Amino acid sequence: MSENGKKIISRLSILGGKPVIRGTRISVSLILNLIAHGMTADEIVEEYPHLKKEDVFAAIEYAEKVIDNFSG
Repeated sequence: MSENGKKIISRLSILGGKPVIRGTRISVSLILNLIAHGMTADEIVEEYPHLKKEDVFAAIEYAEKVIDNFSG
């Protein structure tokens, strides 16, 4: 797994097991939703200052891997 993959965790005790940025309660799905609504990585980091641009990119990479591994 890439270095970015280590930034994403999933624990049942955090948001019911949704994948989140390590050390936060910010979900991958929230970040993807913000991007889908036109926010850039810079704007997301400005809105959520405890995030880094690398966290935003890690969320995108995580989603890409989930989609690539989908076999349904």
